[in-house]
Amino acid sequence: MFLSPPKKVKVVTVFASVLGYLDLSAEEGHVAYNRAWTPRPRARGLVLDAIRAAGTISRVELTDITGLTGATISDTVRDLLGDGLVIETGRGASTGGKPRTLVQLNPPARHSIGVQLERNTCVIVVIDLTGRPLARASFQGASTMAPEQALALVAAKVDDLLTEAAVDRTKLLGAGLVSYGPQDQEAGVLLTAQPTSQWQNYPIAARLAGLLALPVVLDNDAAAAAIGESWVGPVDPRGTYGCLYMASGIGGAVMSAGQLYRGSTSNTVEIGHITVDINGERCTCGNIGCLENFAGPSVLLRQASAVPGLARRIGLDTAGDTLSEFAKLTAAAGAGDAAATDLLARSARYLGCAATTMTMLFDVDAIVLSGPGFTGAAAVYQAVIQDEVDHRTKAWRQRPVRVVSSANASDAAAVGAAVLAMQSALTRRTTGEIKPPAQ
Repeated sequence: MFLSPPKKVKVVTVFASVLGYLDLSAEEGHVAYNRAWTPRPRARGLVLDAIRAAGTISRVELTDITGLTGATISDTVRDLLGDGLVIETGRGASTGGKPRTLVQLNPPARHSIGVQLERNTCVIVVIDLTGRPLARASFQGASTMAPEQALALVAAKVDDLLTEAAVDRTKLLGAGLVSYGPQDQEAGVLLTAQPTSQWQNYPIAARLAGLLALPVVLDNDAAAAAIGESWVGPVDPRGTYGCLYMASGIGGAVMSAGQLYRGSTSNTVEIGHITVDINGERCTCGNIGCLENFAGPSVLLRQASAVPGLARRIGLDTAGDTLSEFAKLTAAAGAGDAAATDLLARSARYLGCAATTMTMLFDVDAIVLSGPGFTGAAAVYQAVIQDEVDHRTKAWRQRPVRVVSSANASDAAAVGAAVLAMQSALTRRTTGEIKPPAQ
């Protein structure tokens, strides 16, 4: 969440890089830092990152890990102690001299809010400085609501959560709002008519900032999920991994050494809209034969309704909420229904093709399956996608690519959204941050 010093070091940070502040094209084994930032927040960022990664650590160890001078470490830790972001926590074992004083993050020192807004389901979390969720709420998605109504409901839910978690509101850093791509993050608007046409170009970030009286950062839900997985997921945040994100649609993201690959407009790795059939139907996005139209939950529900007897067996209502109805299909597969399992396996094979594309393009070590669409169906998807990736990339890989399921598929995007807000505030980032109107 934090920025790093304007020098080359052998440590690759997670906090500092996730928003794209690092230049990974520097000489091998080193990281070049964006020199547009002042030295003090960069040093604070690197030190905070090292403390979080270690849990508890001494100032001497911070010097070794970060490459900063002892004087800079002393000054930075003193500032962090003064701000209440870190605390001293006893002494380490003696190595022959005076035992070293250890420091660690102070979890309740700051909090942030994450909002994952989707057509079928919305999730809100409040996290502490370590990324631990303190409170959570979910409600039916935004497909039946106008933007004003949906955002007012979000603001009310946030207020309830803050009360429930007894959060000191003076320690709130901001809110992260994640939803569909494509987006104009500078303007804080969605560039797509999802969940309805009313949302396209609506000032979603500015409106929520006004309702919450907090800065709001807008981002893509799949990107946020990848960030959330780097904090609380089963992947090595220092490695390179892809994220396949499935809610009512399909998205993707790639992280490398803690850095989210963003591209020129932060609308990247839209894996759900790669072509898997050049003769396929035109997608609502304008492309032809998109993956989402072969493997997404809404498509599987239509296929399920065409299988004799399946819809009746599982009580399927194709006019109902996509993710709720999809959960019926995944539950049937989990209970051994052969027709339901076959449909999921077919979807998984298409996703395996997408995972292979991600592997070939980005040379990932792992692919994590995240998002509410994988909840209840992770076992089927993981096994089939792993088999597809193994088969399709065998000749190219020096070691196998691991396909792993998220530890918290339904909430990863919301947690990542809250992390984004925390990073934005603590790195003093202003690009893409929408501030509330002056009171």
